[in-house]
Amino acid sequence: MSTGNAATECAEFFGTVSVAMVTPFTKDGDLDTDAGVALAGHLVDKGLDALVIGGTTGESPTVSPGEKLNLLKAIRAELGTGVKLVAGSGTYSTAESVAQSKAAEAAGADGLLVVTPYYSRPSQEGLYRHFTAVADAVDTPVCLYDIPSRSVVAIEPDTMRRLAGHPNIRAVKDAKGDVPAAMQLMEETDLAWYSGDDPLNVPWLAVGATGLISVIGHAAPAQLRAMREAAVSGDIPGARAISNRLRPLMAAQARLGGVAFAKAALKLRGIEVGAPRLPIIEPTPEEYSRLEEDLRSAGV
Repeated sequence: MSTGNAATECAEFFGTVSVAMVTPFTKDGDLDTDAGVALAGHLVDKGLDALVIGGTTGESPTVSPGEKLNLLKAIRAELGTGVKLVAGSGTYSTAESVAQSKAAEAAGADGLLVVTPYYSRPSQEGLYRHFTAVADAVDTPVCLYDIPSRSVVAIEPDTMRRLAGHPNIRAVKDAKGDVPAAMQLMEETDLAWYSGDDPLNVPWLAVGATGLISVIGHAAPAQLRAMREAAVSGDIPGARAISNRLRPLMAAQARLGGVAFAKAALKLRGIEVGAPRLPIIEPTPEEYSRLEEDLRSAGV
């Protein structure tokens, strides 16, 4: 059952305020480890206590397993244990998800983010067996990533209850947005909850989520830290005010897509991380101009 302390539950594995960090590339499209380390250091200095490496915004479908591991290892070597590193190790293949999860564990990941298998549309029993196979294969805590807008299939509440019985499945990154259903699951299980959709950050925190895994946090890390601190201290109006000021960033992310938004926003702030890999493309000059206006409107 819920401990009643969801605002800190599982923070030792997945942190409290994090971003699904972009994967920097050189002008030739190769992994830019130095830029990745520099970006990670910048984000941590601005208030983040966790980073997801190799997640969707990290362009996981087009970044090789070796590149993901190299980036994770380089950030760990530079930043040490002062930041929680969560590896995006889920794919649409159970065997590949197990292999990537084992490799990330060996590389020093604090937690694993395992997305619902996409494209293949498994049954709920298939989801249960998939996530259980990954959790059985490692000792590192697993965070389920429920995002039916991309995976098509959602993790249904009954499946979530079954998965919560596994001692190594500890948290959920929720990009489904069914807050009432999640509130019930928070009461019935020991799963920690993380907001996976920036417009819902404050509602999730208000009902007891431990934290958030953001995209707009690339451009506003300090503001997101302040927002969470306000929420967990009971100042929901203050948290709401911060979130409302950041709404231009949320609109830009929805308009451009998470990867293109995050990389372009960083570039406009003087942090070069390269262009996305195809099939994601860089914004047009007109889109850059509009994004610059959004950054100014958000005060960042």
